[in-house]
Amino acid sequence: MTTSNPGHASKRPGVSPAVLVLEDGRTFRGRAYGAVGETFGEAVFNTGMTGYQETLTDPSYHRQVVVMTAPHVGNTGVNEEDDESRRIWVAGYVVRDPARVPSNWRSRRSLDDELVAQGVVGISGIDTRALTRHLRERGAMRVGIFSGDSLADETALLARVQEAPGMKGANLSAEVATDRTYVVPAIGAKKFTVAAIDLGIKGMTPHRMAERGIEVHVLPATATVEEVYAVNPDGVFLSNGPGDPATADLTVVKGVLERRTPLFGICFGNQLLGRSLGFGTYKLKYGHRGINQPVQDRSTGKVEVTAHNHGFAVDAPLDTVSDTPYGRAEVSHVCLNDNVVEGLRLLDRPAFSVQYHPEAAAGPHDAAYLFDRFVSLMEGQRA
Repeated sequence: MTTSNPGHASKRPGVSPAVLVLEDGRTFRGRAYGAVGETFGEAVFNTGMTGYQETLTDPSYHRQVVVMTAPHVGNTGVNEEDDESRRIWVAGYVVRDPARVPSNWRSRRSLDDELVAQGVVGISGIDTRALTRHLRERGAMRVGIFSGDSLADETALLARVQEAPGMKGANLSAEVATDRTYVVPAIGAKKFTVAAIDLGIKGMTPHRMAERGIEVHVLPATATVEEVYAVNPDGVFLSNGPGDPATADLTVVKGVLERRTPLFGICFGNQLLGRSLGFGTYKLKYGHRGINQPVQDRSTGKVEVTAHNHGFAVDAPLDTVSDTPYGRAEVSHVCLNDNVVEGLRLLDRPAFSVQYHPEAAAGPHDAAYLFDRFVSLMEGQRA
């Protein structure tokens, strides 16, 4: 599964027919949106009503074809401020009714033009509601989008989709992470230093820490324990990212836990902490993706509306404290839609994680307190 091959993508000449082919044989015919060509990925749906630019540039969507459940997409165009990384990462894009004319004071170009410029193959004019219902019933699956000269016999297209690799067993973090360490300075007085492992980090995440007086050293996904501690960190952060957590190397996570350095993980980082504690992970039927997912913080009883992007989850007991190689652990957060584990907390060491995105890009802001909780851990350790 790759994003559109630059050799098979071009600017669409007006209205070009397109077809979306799922691996179980169901097809949807519409119009090309963005680049014309072909692309393969895992079909998933996003329930957010806003924030499409942040979604497109979220590295966690690497090798996924994103179906937007909101019917109107592209209304505010594309600006220079809302990108979460250096490029669009989705493998393909599916919308029902793209905006004809974007309108926003920050807009610099249309979403369609941006998709063309980055070679992202998409499709519009299909019944995204029917497609979403299909994915909910059958589960996330491989998919191909074909337009222009790529259109052919549907039987042949289906065979190509079924030959594409799936997401299970995919090791993708190194493909989206930085290849060199960089520093995001603290805003105002520096209080702490954090080593952030880039597994597919979003730009707003180190910014949220910088707002709290943290100097963030963003390290490649391949960083060693020695490289992490070379920056003399007060805490270690594990970012979000794409792929199957079962493929990840846990050496750094275990090294941090052994040294009792304050640890905070989100999304993929939550899954890595879970596996380091001895819990398993599994692939969700269709995942959680959007900015309107209800999660309960069990320590306070408060229900938060949160931003999610994950197709895997941690398999940990919800109602018992578990013994792990690093002391006792418990499930700290749970999704109220389906009881999926949404957070973990160690009771004997300064480490916790959540399965969702507290950086609020795009929204909501209910979970911003988690960065303050991380600061409190580091303050406690220093004291």
